[in-house]
Amino acid sequence: MAGEGPRKVKDPFDKAPEVIYGTAEVVETGGGPLVRRITCRNPSPMTFTGTRTYLVGEGRVALIDPGPEDREHLAAIAGSLRRGEEIRHILVTHTHADHSPAARVVAEATGAPVHAFGPHGAGLSETMRRLKTDGVVLGGGEGGDLWFRSDHTLGEGETVDTGDWALTAVHTPGHLSNHICLALEGTGVLFTGDTVMGWATTLVSPPEGDMAAFMATLRRLAERAGDHGDDRIYLPGHGHPVTDPKGMLAWQIAHREERVAQILGGLAAGPADPTELTLAIYIDVDQRLLPAARRNVLATLIGLVDQGRVKPRGALSPVAVFELV
Repeated sequence: MAGEGPRKVKDPFDKAPEVIYGTAEVVETGGGPLVRRITCRNPSPMTFTGTRTYLVGEGRVALIDPGPEDREHLAAIAGSLRRGEEIRHILVTHTHADHSPAARVVAEATGAPVHAFGPHGAGLSETMRRLKTDGVVLGGGEGGDLWFRSDHTLGEGETVDTGDWALTAVHTPGHLSNHICLALEGTGVLFTGDTVMGWATTLVSPPEGDMAAFMATLRRLAERAGDHGDDRIYLPGHGHPVTDPKGMLAWQIAHREERVAQILGGLAAGPADPTELTLAIYIDVDQRLLPAARRNVLATLIGLVDQGRVKPRGALSPVAVFELV
């Protein structure tokens, strides 16, 4: 979700609303296998112009993030295949309802196996597992595809390779614990799902969302996108391609660090709950996005509790009052 960025620094997002529905667009990647993009007609305050589904390769193709079970979108995917082409593999970046439910529909129609990190909730951090074990109720679960199951687990560093193209998983927890990005080998292209989007920052909603894990993911991606790094272009699950990953990540890390400073500054003025902090910090945000902002604040507070910098008064919960240690 988008919020006020670091002071005096223009955000790097492309909010141009132009979009084509119902047909495949060739994505310019600067080389490598053909990449086509199909946009689902599911625009919203959280999905921008809609979910981006990708076809990789020619002949034997990969399908990345088939999207929701939307009849029009499923027809567009099928209609985007050229004569003689077939979907050989289906890859899912994470289990949200705007990304993964159509995977099983396409698998049944094509016989292609589904690859993903795991079901919803796979890969939870030790902190989140402990909170769940202790019975802490954090809410969350927005849009989770709880019924998702894959045919093959695609863990960190594992590759799906047909000889014509190869996609390697990069485990990127934070937005969801089971989120992966997919590197198109030999091209510098990284399919980033919802971890880094072209139009806005990302919702992090506990327990499947984890701000500490998300920050670690951003820093890891920043290392990959360094001057001599692996990634030169991001193709996200929502919004336009990110052609300056290094600059985007620098802005996003600074943005999140400023949010931490704002939360700590708010608590320095006195104890507060996540709603009070959200209303004080997200002063220029679309009102429809405030619930998501509140989840981001809660995720940040949980990370600060784990670091011993803040503590809840009483039991930790989405409505707890927090104070500085």
